[in-house]
Amino acid sequence: MRSLPSLKEKRRYLVFEVVCERRHGLSEVRDSVFSSMLELFGVCGTADARLRFLADKWNSDLQRGVILVERSCVESLRAALCLVQHVGGSNAVVRSLGVSGILRKVSAGYLQKQ
Repeated sequence: MRSLPSLKEKRRYLVFEVVCERRHGLSEVRDSVFSSMLELFGVCGTADARLRFLADKWNSDLQRGVILVERSCVESLRAALCLVQHVGGSNAVVRSLGVSGILRKVSAGYLQKQ
């Protein structure tokens, strides 16, 4: 049985970029972001955000990717991204490039080289 569109939870796509000395894989970035979220908001806060890293949108050349997050937790995720200091054992900064509700808009605008 399908639910009404008004009852669906609203999601947002957040584009991020990893600025680091060397290139990293998505799994290393995912581990660092999750540990930052857990440290800042705990298990319940991290579970409420319902983070999903989109593996097919990871650009290893530009070190950019997309995270699917609940609409009410976008600012929490941005705060957690600011607190990431290490990715895979090396110093790193994770920047938020933008947020959109449409994946096509994210792919066309933020994931391309600027």
